[in-house]
Amino acid sequence: MVINMEAVAWLALLVILLLIEALTLGLTTIWFAGGALAGFILAVAQAELLTQIIVFCAVSVLLLAVIRPLAARSLNGGRVRTNAESLIGAEAVVTQAIDNLANRGQVQVQGQYWTARTESDHAAIETGKTVKIKKISGVKLIVEEA
Repeated sequence: MVINMEAVAWLALLVILLLIEALTLGLTTIWFAGGALAGFILAVAQAELLTQIIVFCAVSVLLLAVIRPLAARSLNGGRVRTNAESLIGAEAVVTQAIDNLANRGQVQVQGQYWTARTESDHAAIETGKTVKIKKISGVKLIVEEA
C-alpha cells in the first residue's frame, strides 16, 4: 500500500484546524478546515499539488465570504443588547442644545443624562427636540434629529 503524503498532510491540517475550532468556538478556522477537506479529497484522487492548493484557497475564501455572514447573522440574530448598547436606536430628549463646535449638548434617555453630539459639526439641535441615538462613541451618544 502506497501512502500519499499529500493526503496525510491535508488530513493533518484538517485535524489541527478542527481542534483549534473546537477550542475557540469562534468560527475562526472552520472555513479553512473546509478548504483542507477539499485538498484532502483531491490528494486522494491524485490531483496535482498546485491544483490542491488552488482549490484549498478557493474553497476557504468561498466559505469565508459566503457562509460566514450567514452563520454570524444566525448566531447573533437573537442576541439581546445590554447596558449602553441597548440605547442604540432609542429616542432621547435634548436637555441642553447640541452644538459640536461649542462642545456642548446633553440628552435624557431612560432617566439618565448623557453627553450628546451629532455626526456633523454643522448640525445643531435645540433643547426640547427629540433625537434618535445612532451610536455610542466613548461616553457620548451620537444622535440625529428624529
